[in-house]
Amino acid sequence: MLCAVYKSSRKLETYLYVLKRDDFSAVPDALMATFGTPQLVTLINLANRDKLAIADIEKLKTKLSQHGFYLQLPPPTEDLLKKHRIDHGVEDL
Repeated sequence: MLCAVYKSSRKLETYLYVLKRDDFSAVPDALMATFGTPQLVTLINLANRDKLAIADIEKLKTKLSQHGFYLQLPPPTEDLLKKHRIDHGVEDL
């Protein structure tokens, strides 16, 4: 299974995977409006891979097959102050 990967021009670390290069027909208009102008990053042959850096490859394949696209959002930011408080037994005020 081949797919094209695009990064968002508006949202950092947000990527859109589609089955065919430059074919966004399966992507909802509202998502495309939020995503901005797609910028091609790479083409990937998913048949030759068993994992990806951030995305769950099985979930990616399923979403591509079912919906024709997959949206990869950035990982949530870690609350370092909360982590510090937990690690050091500091109570919230």
